[in-house]
Amino acid sequence: MAFLDLRQAHPGHVLVVPRTHAETILDITAADAADVMQLATRVARALQAVLRPDGMNVWQSNGEAGGQEVPHFHLHVHPRATADGLFQVYPEGVPAAAERVVLDRMAERLRVAMSA
Repeated sequence: MAFLDLRQAHPGHVLVVPRTHAETILDITAADAADVMQLATRVARALQAVLRPDGMNVWQSNGEAGGQEVPHFHLHVHPRATADGLFQVYPEGVPAAAERVVLDRMAERLRVAMSA
């Protein structure tokens, strides 16, 4: 289901939530995740048609360090305005590119974990 967030930094901030409880992305079923993403896409298209924002974010937070405030998986679909000052992903500036060997090692570790 989808509904407007009570806290509207910009008009149109929508939450998309599965009816089945899952606390984090680690707990949601593949089917529920697919349903939530399909609905988020429909919401994003509706927001684009109605509000014509400069851009849009879709995000999901997990755990305290990830900024999760509600212990139930949900996606935020958030219209954005240019230079609105909301989300500063890299507070210290964009990090330098990682070395290729470091990226390759991490990719291999992830491939192994995903095939287990």
